[in-house]
Amino acid sequence: MKTRPAGIGNVNADWMGSLPPKLSAMPLKHLAVPGSHDSFTFWVDVRAPVGPDQKAYVKYLANFFSVLAKKVMVKWSMTQNLTFKEQLDAGIRYFDLRVSSKPDEPGNEVYFIHGLFGHKVRDGLLEINCFLVRHRKEVVFLDFNHYYAMDPEHHAYLIDMLQQVFGSKLCTLCAVESVTLDFLWEKKYQVIVFYHHPSARGIPVMWPGNKIPAPWANTTEPNKLIQFLEATLKDRAQQGSFHVSQAILTPRVNTVAKGLVWGLRNYLVERNLPTIMSWVEAQRPGADGINIITSDFVELTDFANIVIKLNNLLVSEQEHRAR
Repeated sequence: MKTRPAGIGNVNADWMGSLPPKLSAMPLKHLAVPGSHDSFTFWVDVRAPVGPDQKAYVKYLANFFSVLAKKVMVKWSMTQNLTFKEQLDAGIRYFDLRVSSKPDEPGNEVYFIHGLFGHKVRDGLLEINCFLVRHRKEVVFLDFNHYYAMDPEHHAYLIDMLQQVFGSKLCTLCAVESVTLDFLWEKKYQVIVFYHHPSARGIPVMWPGNKIPAPWANTTEPNKLIQFLEATLKDRAQQGSFHVSQAILTPRVNTVAKGLVWGLRNYLVERNLPTIMSWVEAQRPGADGINIITSDFVELTDFANIVIKLNNLLVSEQEHRAR
């Protein structure tokens, strides 16, 4: 896979393994975990057809204007600049994954997709596994939540691939409350896969999607996003699951039209990041607090570091109670 020099070091490559015992004994759903939105979009293929996740008019424009339309799509499809390894080194532990077959391609190969096709899923999984082999106490969440142009054979191929690549690192489905880092380390589990499709039902190492709700604000306005994040956090305690707070803004058709040449990063993300990051910095983890937080372009701020450091609040709370 194509890599570049990271814009961010590997300062958080072992942050889970470095947590104090008080935190490694806590349910993982109570810890603050940084994640990335559309985690795989650091590279997309402008030579491939537009993906089946796009509306008919987008496919028409891309076919009609070809190169020009795809250059615009790249600016609005890419939500990350860092590769999987670079994200892992930076401390990202949750990956938001969308996959598709390529229509008319023989065989069952599956690819990452967000408007345009990305790398083969297998290449991404192998890169993540290489990191985990070197960092035995780090744990990742792989959330496969959107599927396009996939028949039962494609699902069987992908589920088998996940088991082949990660093997005994895959955590078996169990009560979310029992999943602590101590438990995972003892079992040598490093990967929790969430598979939002009936094809995975009954497979012990594939967790159902309802174990990781990720409510989506679907707004371009940061104040509405924050209201939504606050409201959905209030519902979280009753769910008995992990929880994703998507601290992201979503472009509408008119947003893209207005910011056509700038793209998602320059037109929507950068100008609103200060407001969003102020909200993130004010959060606390725990039973009623945040768990996983996702962001676009995780390297633009000290995002991963800020989220990881929220866990210090749990240590100080425990010490305060002990007095």
